[in-house]
Amino acid sequence: MSNTALFSSVVGGEIANLLWLTGPVAKVVLVILLFFSVYSWSIIIARYNLLRRARVQSGRFLRAFRKAQRFQDISAVAEQFRPSPLVDVFERGYEEYKRRGSPMAVQRAMQIAASEALTRFERRLPWLAITAAATPFIGLFGTVWGIIDAFHGLGTAGAATLRAVAPGVSEALITTAAGLFAAIPALIAYNLFGNDIREFAARMDDFSLEMLNTLERAAQPAPASELR
Repeated sequence: MSNTALFSSVVGGEIANLLWLTGPVAKVVLVILLFFSVYSWSIIIARYNLLRRARVQSGRFLRAFRKAQRFQDISAVAEQFRPSPLVDVFERGYEEYKRRGSPMAVQRAMQIAASEALTRFERRLPWLAITAAATPFIGLFGTVWGIIDAFHGLGTAGAATLRAVAPGVSEALITTAAGLFAAIPALIAYNLFGNDIREFAARMDDFSLEMLNTLERAAQPAPASELR
């Protein structure tokens, strides 16, 4: 066995032993923090994959849109870019345009589609904010309880010995670390995803304006020089 594997085995065994020796209150706190952490990581992985696919397909859709000669052409191939929110914005606007809607009606339809896309992106993200805000305090509760146990052990022993305070201190440190372990990834992911969603909102606004400009150019009569 390599030194690294031996070290990992020893550290893992020590951590497992510390967890086993914690009191019932600390175990409850750790279970709660584990639930927060696991559920937050499931959200992080799902949102990351969703936003990554949306970003890639948005770039592809935008290139296809700018190369297309007619709206019918891009409408025929839009489905293959479906993870992109720009597809929903385009389809809503194009449907309104085919109904002979005014430019304002087309713009409103695209704004509604953009709002619905942002709502889908933001789904379950508040849980990350809750995790980032709540888990440090849950861990702090375990910390306070561990310190209480430490002082209780100190009073029972009647002497300031390491054996008397060690169990309570270990519980306090474990719950503190567990609370930070759950909070830090959730906080980082929440801020990164929020920034990505704001970028998508700006991109959809820009695309809506670009599509409206294209519609206005298509609706303009050809110059007299071109009609001769």
